[in-house]
Amino acid sequence: MKITVLGCGRWGTFHAWYADHIGHDVVLWGRPGSAHLAQLCTAHKNEYLELPASVRLTDDLATAVARAEVIVISIGSQQLRGFARQLAALDLTDKRFVLAMKGLEIGTGKRLSMVFDEETGAGSRTAVWVGPGHVQDFVRGIPNCMVIAAKELPLTKQLVETFGSPLIRFYYGEDLLGTEIGAAAKNVIGLAAGMLDGLGYGSLKGALMARGTRELSRLIERMGGDKMTVYGLSHLGDYEATLFSPHSNNRRFGEDLITGQPFDKLAEGVYTAEALRDLSQQYQVELPICQTVYEIVHDHRDPRAQLTQLFLRSTKSEKA
Repeated sequence: MKITVLGCGRWGTFHAWYADHIGHDVVLWGRPGSAHLAQLCTAHKNEYLELPASVRLTDDLATAVARAEVIVISIGSQQLRGFARQLAALDLTDKRFVLAMKGLEIGTGKRLSMVFDEETGAGSRTAVWVGPGHVQDFVRGIPNCMVIAAKELPLTKQLVETFGSPLIRFYYGEDLLGTEIGAAAKNVIGLAAGMLDGLGYGSLKGALMARGTRELSRLIERMGGDKMTVYGLSHLGDYEATLFSPHSNNRRFGEDLITGQPFDKLAEGVYTAEALRDLSQQYQVELPICQTVYEIVHDHRDPRAQLTQLFLRSTKSEKA
């Protein structure tokens, strides 16, 4: 199958590598002038992996889109709306889209599939690909499980058949709303986990995991999704990769924030914390962990005081 991957950062490069690895005809696109693309064109590798020669590289968006049957998009979540407008100017007839990214649009709190549909009208031809795993592990042959979700189950099944392999076992996501909210929100929990590591409070991660899933389940239910989705691969199932792994950008951002170290990679949880705060207000659902992370990152409140206060809140039922 002809697969085009749009975005040549860490995950975009992996998706191109993976699609080629399982036998598809792959083109990887990067923006004109992209430093990532320039490095790949020169060496055909980056700090994470080496691309086989069979993966073709281009900065010509129209050509990359025109030849594709399935288009995988892997860019920063806050860039999606503007990028989707660019795509909307092209012929997207019969193209299937996979958003391989995790986040919520700041300012609107909208899920990425909603943003993409508003700009392209792709609707039922759009799916999301989320779940645990790290590029560094996949390229070493370490398998994992992930999830693909769409509005329509037939598309989900088609894409699972297209991308499934012994390296990645896919599950059908049957709750697109809950899958997207959970996948985005786990990055905020990852920021909190990194902060706990930076403070030497790592033993609190168990409580963070338990309470994090609980507060997000309430939000998903209030928004009209299945509250149990948060306990699946898109959220709880991704906690090991996000809350504990040295490869996690969100965990690293949180830890480096506490220790005063510079951090120059994308940590989507920074933006998602703001979007979740707005959703909390819109749907009248208390999200104490997300609110605390927002106050630390955006309002520059004292991390030790805020996190201590978070875990010493007034006594209540564990089910609350």
